[in-house]
Amino acid sequence: MWKRFWQSLWRTWTIDKPAALGDWLWQILVVELAALLDRLTLRKLIALIPVVIVIAAYLHRIPLPPELMLVGDVLAYIDVFSMIFLIGLFTRVATVMAVVRQAMEFAQSLARRVPMALRRLDTRHRRAKDSARRRRPTSARTDDDEPAVVAGLAWA
Repeated sequence: MWKRFWQSLWRTWTIDKPAALGDWLWQILVVELAALLDRLTLRKLIALIPVVIVIAAYLHRIPLPPELMLVGDVLAYIDVFSMIFLIGLFTRVATVMAVVRQAMEFAQSLARRVPMALRRLDTRHRRAKDSARRRRPTSARTDDDEPAVVAGLAWA
């Protein structure tokens, strides 16, 4: 009876308890840590930087300037600053695109005018010098009663 008791006690404290402790340590140090690292985002990591700075300064008894704490705030709100930067970048891109669009519209209007200008300068369709053209009389008229060039205007 005592032998079984000591064997079960020995087995419990040498095998079962260390195994349970090992399982618990594996759960905490490996499984839970891996789950924490999976949930960790860049924003959470950046938000921890000021905490690390404060703890390090406290442990080393270094007085912290307020600027160092403001750096932590800027890092914590980096997404807001990045959005402001992106909005500024997009407005510049929109301005450049508007200028490019105006230049393209100007080039298109010039391209539309080119055929009309070429028709005006076209030398292939000259008038023929034959009888198909209407000939005007060359004799000078001696009639003094010519119609008025401008209505309501009298020539002296």
